[in-house]
Amino acid sequence: MSAATGERSDAATGGRPPEQEPGLKRGLTARHIRFMALGSAIGTGLFMGSSGAIQAAGPAVLLAYIVGGAAVFMVMRALGEMVVRFPVSGSFAQYASRYIHPFAGFLVGWSFAFEMFLVAVFDATAIAVYMRFWYPDVSQWVWVLAVVCFIAAINLIGVKVFGELEFWFAVIKIGAIVALIVAGVGIILFGFGAAGHEHMGPQNLVDHGGFMPHGVWGVLASLTIVMFAFGGIEIIGVTAGEAQNPTEVMPKAINSVPLRILLFYVLTLGVIMCIQPWTEITGETSPFVSIFESIGFQAAAAVFNVVLVTAALSAMNADVYGAGRMLHGLAEQGQAPRAFTRTTRNGVPILTVVTMVIGLLIGVVLNALYPDQVLFLLGALATFATVLVWMVILIAHLRMKREMRLEQHEPSLFPVPLWPVASWLTLGFIVFVIAMVGIVPDSRPALIVGFVWIALLVVCYLVFVRGSGREPYRLEARAEQGSLSAKSSTPSVGRE
Repeated sequence: MSAATGERSDAATGGRPPEQEPGLKRGLTARHIRFMALGSAIGTGLFMGSSGAIQAAGPAVLLAYIVGGAAVFMVMRALGEMVVRFPVSGSFAQYASRYIHPFAGFLVGWSFAFEMFLVAVFDATAIAVYMRFWYPDVSQWVWVLAVVCFIAAINLIGVKVFGELEFWFAVIKIGAIVALIVAGVGIILFGFGAAGHEHMGPQNLVDHGGFMPHGVWGVLASLTIVMFAFGGIEIIGVTAGEAQNPTEVMPKAINSVPLRILLFYVLTLGVIMCIQPWTEITGETSPFVSIFESIGFQAAAAVFNVVLVTAALSAMNADVYGAGRMLHGLAEQGQAPRAFTRTTRNGVPILTVVTMVIGLLIGVVLNALYPDQVLFLLGALATFATVLVWMVILIAHLRMKREMRLEQHEPSLFPVPLWPVASWLTLGFIVFVIAMVGIVPDSRPALIVGFVWIALLVVCYLVFVRGSGREPYRLEARAEQGSLSAKSSTPSVGRE
């Protein structure tokens, strides 16, 4: 890899296959990638945070999850088409640099990395709180330090070990969701001694003020919560640089994960609202715990606490990975310190992981000293960054398709469905969600903080980014003839 340009050429590698090149290693299988995305996008947003969306829309929140899930699926398909052509570690930041403007890559790359960092800070703090359930006398900082060291060790070992552990973390979390759905359906059909069984069932979706108690406005307002529940799924794009045979693996992962997430959210919340009237789901206690306790499972609180700890570890693990790989990609673009491109023998970008760990420790300390201010500002910024990333992905994809048409490039192996109508509709929907963030009073601070963040990045770009960082990133598409099963080598990437 040239220190000046970041190019990777056959001459530089002596004709070695990409798996043997120094740098990131292709150790992630389709199984790893699917569960990483599931683990990142299914977490406290489902276990605890969904109550806010339910209170905003009532049972009609199911419609919001269906529409939002369809939009996220289109975002992922747009990302997937670019990923199959250009499976690089910087993913959508490099696509934005190439097809929109170098600043767009800088903006979305740093926004995503910081979003992952923020969520990891919250998860580390949450784990320390969860551990007080069993060890109330142990200081919270002890658990935070232990968790950060544990996550750092995992991310420094190698991507294959990381992927395997993330897989098992996600299995536990998804197993809890499946158990809830099965137990909930059993309670509805057979009772199992649950109090008030005669009042349970689909009628609960319409008996308490109707299916849409707050009207269409309630459903629209809930979108500001619902869409952010899917945040993190775009980490699939970041795994492309380390996926085994990405041309075959990435389409399978992208096609399956958004639909599974949508299925889990809609089924789970549907079952919960059939058992408990939506008016009683206030968020004070988790609906998971109340459902298991209703069938006499008195250890529900302890078991669910295990699930919460595992879910937070899973999300934190994926967040550190995603932020580290994005920083690696930004360094390749000349938009982050060049040292971030250095990797260990196992293909781990060590400085990005170390930087994330140090940042986590500082963030957790700030969180402990100034909880209200820090949580408010960082939470609002994470909210804004999620939709910003999705919008840039869609715009970069539209620009790529336009260039392909004008320059008569080879057709994509993994094209978006219903092109171009569905892509434009999805972009319009994402812009509408951003507008709703500003309209709804509770979420308006996210938009304000987001604009301040963009202004800060503009200043940083003008002051610190020089040379190649001001140039569009070059992406050379892999040969795209034949079927998805055809194996091909890593594309050459560098500077135009």
